[in-house]
Amino acid sequence: MSEELIPGVKQLIIDALRIEGMKPEEIDTDAPLFGEGLGLDSIDALQLVVAMEKEYGVVVPDAATGTIVFASVRSMAAHIAENRT
Repeated sequence: MSEELIPGVKQLIIDALRIEGMKPEEIDTDAPLFGEGLGLDSIDALQLVVAMEKEYGVVVPDAATGTIVFASVRSMAAHIAENRT
């Protein structure tokens, strides 16, 4: 179920963070979103939390959960699939 969400999650990242000139297929599904992967920071995480809630009705209740959810695009998609309203 979460596999079909991956393209949408990639587009959500691009749209929410206003990443110019990047296409969804350029984002590695399993690469880290923070640090050496996309290089996102805590402000980006907050923007993604708001975007996920708005788009999918899914919340990230705390920082510990966020660390797991935002590990990669695949983990975001899995969290959305498991918690979608």
